[in-house]
Amino acid sequence: MKKKIVVTGGCGFVGSNLIECLIKKTNFEIISIDNYSSGNRRNQLKNNRIKYINSHTKNISQVLSKYKNNISCLFHFGEFSRIYQSFLNMNECIQSNSIGSNAVFDFCLKNKIKLIYSATSASLGNRGKDKNLSPYAFTKAKNLEFLENLRKWFDFKYEVIFFYNVYGPRQIKIGKMATVIGIFENNYLKKRPLPVVKPGTQSRRFTHIQDTVDICFKAWKLNKCRFYSVSNKKSYSIKEVAKLFKSKVKYLPARKGERFASALASMSLHKKVHKTFGKIQLKEYVQDFLLRHRKTLEK
Repeated sequence: MKKKIVVTGGCGFVGSNLIECLIKKTNFEIISIDNYSSGNRRNQLKNNRIKYINSHTKNISQVLSKYKNNISCLFHFGEFSRIYQSFLNMNECIQSNSIGSNAVFDFCLKNKIKLIYSATSASLGNRGKDKNLSPYAFTKAKNLEFLENLRKWFDFKYEVIFFYNVYGPRQIKIGKMATVIGIFENNYLKKRPLPVVKPGTQSRRFTHIQDTVDICFKAWKLNKCRFYSVSNKKSYSIKEVAKLFKSKVKYLPARKGERFASALASMSLHKKVHKTFGKIQLKEYVQDFLLRHRKTLEK
């Protein structure tokens, strides 16, 4: 049986882009595990080297039992990944990020499979003090702590990649899991005001999906068991992003768990975080978006 790479959340925003990269740059067969809670079947790629499995990660041992001896690596990107929504759907967040991720870690540990885990800048904020700011940040921080202990107890091999407000093709534009840039693009095209959560001065290091996937692939290729962060050197306030779209703004009430700024400070990790910065700039991305859609809106 041919060697395989598993991607949880393979029909999500980041996961589907990663699978596209792996298909282009490797000869591995790919297995996607996604329960489509936020992933979309439209993100499935037509390629006979990809197998799509509809399942929650808590069932990973059962659904991958016949493949376990032929899995080279597992990218675990299939978690609940929104701050404010984790207050509204805390049980869903815990089922995914705690119970589901524990099952993934256990599966990788027992079968000696290399893990590449997507961490979040939310758990780095304010020198690590923001790790309890929301159910989402709490679960992600606890997973990092657990992985650290698995390394100490069992010499477990893994890479960690910290994501920073990813945007680009296949981003979610509508619904409870929509991203800031996705929402802004959707509202711009529908000629609606752009919703900005007060105060609007909270800043983010928006990072293009291509830059994010490139680091994921690099981490897998180098196989150094490192911690990486992939962000942009320039940060934007949400108000500044709205101005790039040259649209009207509608302010929304402040929300629980809102971080004031993205952070690049490291937590108390056993290794330093290797900071990498994206090449694609948000300003140029938005300018290109406006140019491509201007004629459509003028009709």
